Amino acid sequence: MKQREGRPGQKKTSGSSGESRRNDRAGRPPKPVARPAAVREAAVPAAVERPLMTRSGERPVERVPVILESLGAGDFHLIDSGNCEKLEQYGPYRIIRPEAQALWRPSLPAHVWEKVDAVFTGDTDEEGSGRWRFPKDALGETWPLNLLGVDFLGRFTSFRHVGVFPEQIVHWSWMKEQAEKASRPLKVLNLFGYTGVASLVAAAAGAEVTHVDASKKAIGWARENQALGRMEKLPIRWICEDAMKFILREERRGSQYDIILTDPPKFGRGPNGEVWHLFEHLPLMLDVCREILSPKAVGLVLTAYSIRASFYSIHELMRETMRGAGGVVESGELVIREAGTDGKTPGRALSTSLFSRWMPK
Repeated sequence: MKQREGRPGQKKTSGSSGESRRNDRAGRPPKPVARPAAVREAAVPAAVERPLMTRSGERPVERVPVILESLGAGDFHLIDSGNCEKLEQYGPYRIIRPEAQALWRPSLPAHVWEKVDAVFTGDTDEEGSGRWRFPKDALGETWPLNLLGVDFLGRFTSFRHVGVFPEQIVHWSWMKEQAEKASRPLKVLNLFGYTGVASLVAAAAGAEVTHVDASKKAIGWARENQALGRMEKLPIRWICEDAMKFILREERRGSQYDIILTDPPKFGRGPNGEVWHLFEHLPLMLDVCREILSPKAVGLVLTAYSIRASFYSIHELMRETMRGAGGVVESGELVIREAGTDGKTPGRALSTSLFSRWMPK
């Protein structure tokens, strides 16, 4: 399925890519096109190729609820939020974007919000229909950023996103630590990999990375990021393919990974008409991911955005998927805490997504 939303360029395919997921995060998901029943049948993804495994044994120990919090890192921090908007700092630019969960009033005075470089405007109810307004000077489409020691390009996209989802910093920091302390190069699979920041963080820490995304534009952006940081020699395989088809093939091949990151959209379509529905297809995706975890696996990480569910839904699914594997499953929410204009003054916590993470201990 296509990976990661808000890709630069046309707004057509929402594939099972993060492209439609990011649209889910910021507003309403793209509306599926009505099709005759016969066509819908043909469009069902490869997920139907095998049934779920029958698992036995005890379920992993649980830790709930777990709140993974970021105050920002590198060139990013959340300055303030309120009135269904958020005020963020991305490198040299101060940006305002919609944020439906910021139900409170802003903490900082109006003049702080007025001194911004870019504001996302337009009809935010439709996929890719918005646009950026630049109150001071016209800005270029891209600009350099750095997180966790990795250089990449920010980009003003029509999906209101800028090429990185900083709430993931907590997962990336954990992955970086695991890769750096391992006595061998860990094999990392990044599904729905989007612009490749997580893949570059892992590779820079010594991991061998397989990055999968069905959007050619996202893969191109990821390669730009790799070149920007002069990281072309790092061991990263860039795979432009439907995520479910890829992991099913890896299962048949007997391929194995030590860390798997999966960040699927709520709804999407793949390059060949494959249809992804999170609630329908996530159980099999996790089931296959378990099968391709190595015997010395370090973790399986799932993040879910804009779904009408408690974190307990993915928590219990993860525990059932990992039944008999031992270890622990911790689940809860990812949040970003306001950090003020100086990036150091803690304020309110803004919830961004649900997550569930299995670890061997």
